[in-house]
Amino acid sequence: MSHSLDLSSRDALLIIDLQNDFCTGGALAVPEGEAIVPVVNKLIERFPHALATQDWHPEGHLSFASSHEEQAPYGTVKLSYGEQVLWPDHCVQGENGSTLHKDLNKNALELILRKGFRKEIDSYSAFYENDKTTSTGLTGYLKEREIERVFLCGLATDFCVYYSAIDAIKQGFETFVIADACRAIDLDGSLAKAMTHMRESGVEILSSDEL
Repeated sequence: MSHSLDLSSRDALLIIDLQNDFCTGGALAVPEGEAIVPVVNKLIERFPHALATQDWHPEGHLSFASSHEEQAPYGTVKLSYGEQVLWPDHCVQGENGSTLHKDLNKNALELILRKGFRKEIDSYSAFYENDKTTSTGLTGYLKEREIERVFLCGLATDFCVYYSAIDAIKQGFETFVIADACRAIDLDGSLAKAMTHMRESGVEILSSDEL
């Protein structure tokens, strides 16, 4: 796609989990996670609406490896809703790691949506928790605001951005992922799988200079 997209009041930028724990030095650092902050700030200036999600886990969350005896981070366990990757403790409510990156233009955000605060369910997607039935309320918010297209950026491409993009398509939004405004964890080839599935599902991948 070589032409730039015209943005309107029906378009929203959705910034996924741009938090300290996902940046260098954080508990679950995404390589070069903080490098996207200047790109995201430029995008915020371009968009009529900008929203952010915030991972917001209570202590002892079931997705933490520390909550399971003899389990190490990045292993998996079966939970009531299916297979769950176990993570280092991260984005604990009220701690510095859960805070949005200090250089992110937070004043321009119309909504900060917290997710993952139910102790028994992890939440990758901005729209649904990992049981795929517990709604975050974001769909209703966007539809009430008459948003038709969502443009995703943030951390990490192959987890929370990916799950959010797939759910956005399912909820009927025209969905774009701004690749250079994301960074990936890439766990066992997860990035390539996520990119393929997003494209097959109708998500359009573009770069910030196309906006």
